[in-house]
Amino acid sequence: MALFKKRTVGKPGEWYYCLEHKKVEEGPECPAKNRFGPYASREEASHAMETARERNLEWETDPRWHEGGRPDENPEAKP
Repeated sequence: MALFKKRTVGKPGEWYYCLEHKKVEEGPECPAKNRFGPYASREEASHAMETARERNLEWETDPRWHEGGRPDENPEAKP
């Protein structure tokens, strides 16, 4: 008996964005490592890459995560 299923069966109404095929899928068709989601709608999944870019930018510019700044920007930082 296998411990893990080879493929996860998706639920109707769950949408994913496949990073490998660069397309929206209803239910997970590809492995988890290759997808973003689940999203509530096809439209939301179709904007997955934009959402990821926005979240990355927010994180990169959030002072709570970069209290000391980047080492190359802070001459007093120790390597």
